[in-house]
Amino acid sequence: MKFLCMECDEQMHFAERREPGDGTFTASFVCPRCGRAIAMLANPMESQLVGSLGVKIGGETLDDPEPLEFVRAHVEGADPALTGGTVGRSPTPPDHLASRQRPAWSPAAMARLDRVPGFVRGMVKRIYGEYATERGIPEITPEIMDRARVELGLEGM
Repeated sequence: MKFLCMECDEQMHFAERREPGDGTFTASFVCPRCGRAIAMLANPMESQLVGSLGVKIGGETLDDPEPLEFVRAHVEGADPALTGGTVGRSPTPPDHLASRQRPAWSPAAMARLDRVPGFVRGMVKRIYGEYATERGIPEITPEIMDRARVELGLEGM
């Protein structure tokens, strides 16, 4: 992947990488001709994917002690090899969720969920389900989905 300056049509040069400690990373680039700068922000899932693949950003790989941990933790109905579970057994919910009721989905929220690409729909459903369960929300509605996106930092997704 390369970034081009829209004004100069020059390939931008890597300037700086930051990992603020919240699971995200940023990379900034500068145009060598005009000095314009841009920055790229990766969310925690993207950061783990980049780290697990060993992609070098600014000549260094991202620290990722557990490859794809975020993705594996949010794949609903995934192969046990991904989730660390046992074949033929459903994964056990985390202790803080085990005793809580799963929230219902409103028809409008289900319609919205149906518009999510199939390959990530299970993960998205699980994220919203855990969000609602942790907060004692009995029904997931589009409004709850909007609130979760803001609180979980998923607006750009």
